[in-house]
Amino acid sequence: MKRMEREEECLKQELEELQKQLGKKLKFEEAVSSLNSLLQDRYPSASPSLHKLFYSVICRVATVLKTRYTAPGFWLAGLGLFEKAVCLVSDTSEKEYLKSCILQAKEHLHQLDNPIEAPQSSNRGYLFEGHLTVDPEPPQPNWLVHSNLLATAATLIAAESSSQGRSENDDNNNTSENAAGLLQDLMSRLDDVLPLVIPDDDVIPSRAPPASKEVVAKLPVVILTEEILAKLGTDAECAICRENLVVGDKMQELPCKHTFHPPCLKPWLDEHNSCPICRHELLTDDHAYESRKEREKEAEEERKGAANAIRGGEYMYV
Repeated sequence: MKRMEREEECLKQELEELQKQLGKKLKFEEAVSSLNSLLQDRYPSASPSLHKLFYSVICRVATVLKTRYTAPGFWLAGLGLFEKAVCLVSDTSEKEYLKSCILQAKEHLHQLDNPIEAPQSSNRGYLFEGHLTVDPEPPQPNWLVHSNLLATAATLIAAESSSQGRSENDDNNNTSENAAGLLQDLMSRLDDVLPLVIPDDDVIPSRAPPASKEVVAKLPVVILTEEILAKLGTDAECAICRENLVVGDKMQELPCKHTFHPPCLKPWLDEHNSCPICRHELLTDDHAYESRKEREKEAEEERKGAANAIRGGEYMYV
């Protein structure tokens, strides 16, 4: 009995060590190969608790592939592991998840083998400062397109007006000339018109910028222990990748105390400046955005102060 317990304890330590190696690019394939061998030799006779640990480590392989690696060798190793594991596990939900991992791995490998070719443009280049470029000409901005259209319309109307000759009715000539004059006037005032059409950043708020890189770099990292997991509960998971947390996981903690796997959190904070759960905002590197937030905060405090004064019976008499 003690011998079996020692063997299980050794296997547990080995699995936990392999799980750590999965995060190291140079050791990933070797770790997956070792996990594959252990899965074949030890999983059938392992205890239910070790079955759960095996499954947890396999889930970590899937997470690492989805968030870090794109090389076909890594995905091939993961595919072989998922296909072996799906034949061994008995839990229905575990089988379904592994099947989804197999499908995703095959789709990823198929995309690498058959990359989508970008449509070839007939425009091979354009002249820039007297030299023919290799890249296709970039699209013109909308304001320039509209300007060119208006200029062309004004030229056509003016040409039509002058070609009608004296045989045409004077009223028709006057109408065409007036239309051409209006278009030319609009062209000359285009710089004055554009600010009225394009919204001001202060009027319509732009999308929130990403979190400050310095702030993200200084976020504390927490290594999960059995005590921490006991407080979080047995079903605790990373809210981004939805993977169950295990002892030894490294978690990055936001100021709101919500924690996430660092590889899961980084892509989110590269695009957003808030917690994925509670939307607590972090500082950004956008000074204009931070100044606007500060002004809004001061205005809100002034509104609250005025409301409190009225409720307290304090009025200003003029």
